[in-house]
Amino acid sequence: MVLIVKFVDRHLGNLLCGFLGIFNKKRAIGKSNVNRILIIQLWGVGESILTLPSIEALRKRFPKAEISLLSTPRNGDVYYKNKDIDSIMRISLNPFSVFGFILKNWKKYDLVIDTEEYLNISAIMSFFAGKSSIGYSHGPRAKLYSEVVRYNDKQHVVQTFLDLVRLMGISYDTDKLPLLNFSKNDENFVERLLKSSGIKKNDFVVCVAPGAAESAKSRIWPYDRYAELCDEIMARHKAKVIFTGTHDESELIEEIQKKMENKAINAAGKLSLTQLFCLIGKCSLFIGNDAGPMHVAAAQGIKTLGLFGPNLPLRFGPYGKGNTGLYKGYNCQFSPCINVHKGQVPDCLYPRNSNDYQKCMKNISVDDALKEVEKLVSR
Repeated sequence: MVLIVKFVDRHLGNLLCGFLGIFNKKRAIGKSNVNRILIIQLWGVGESILTLPSIEALRKRFPKAEISLLSTPRNGDVYYKNKDIDSIMRISLNPFSVFGFILKNWKKYDLVIDTEEYLNISAIMSFFAGKSSIGYSHGPRAKLYSEVVRYNDKQHVVQTFLDLVRLMGISYDTDKLPLLNFSKNDENFVERLLKSSGIKKNDFVVCVAPGAAESAKSRIWPYDRYAELCDEIMARHKAKVIFTGTHDESELIEEIQKKMENKAINAAGKLSLTQLFCLIGKCSLFIGNDAGPMHVAAAQGIKTLGLFGPNLPLRFGPYGKGNTGLYKGYNCQFSPCINVHKGQVPDCLYPRNSNDYQKCMKNISVDDALKEVEKLVSR
């Protein structure tokens, strides 16, 4: 489904953006009279988390404005009870849902900020929903915005999202992510889960997320190395390990557990997104691939180790002081092969049946990861 959405968006979307761009009369945005703002973020959980500092900056600049956010069911809970957002709308990425949104929100907003780096549909909705709009300057979609900013892929995405709001004359920076919210019911559920798993309040708990989104499975570090790493951490620190992931990843995690000498907990598929926020926030350390849970851990202020290869920690590392993005992809001629702003999210550019498949991730040894874990634990 993801591939179909992206295929249609790329090919049909390019044509629509080119056509609609003919009718776009670009004009300077009135930076003082902004009463209604819409922020669009339609895709990944991780990227949604990285938009939070920009939303925080907008609220500080426009304290009385009505700030709305447009999301999809897969990422909307990132903004649950966010103090800087007045309302959250969720749509499905299908023609009926998109067209319905446009009809209901025709030129409703004084300003639309499109945080999507590549999708055309977000630019099209910005064009129809906003009197003015801001987005990135690359691709046919740029023709639909009132003002654009260059996508800087030599800095962290937190800063690249902040560049959008800086177009509004906002001077803002931060070295940490805002906390993610969850309900009391979420907390009660997580506490029952931990108690039933034999985890006590003062235990050293390591949360491990060995999966990755379906769009690029090559981001996954080899499972046998996760097993060896977890066993070593449990031996050194008397730690308890809890694995998290989607329902589909539960069987894969079971394979890791079979390779381990020590007993770990498999919570994959048992948690909602907001329950995951709560669970990770109760852990002592997080280890995972370049994926959403890693950013959850960084936002919840947990010591975080992210493992990178197809993408760069410079862009998508766990944001915040003391966190680590471990990258050894310099052995691969294609790394970084993931360039989100260019719509490049391949599985791997080496054949699956070759020794070079996941070359960049395989270059991270267990000892490499252990060294970074020890640094994090000692801080």
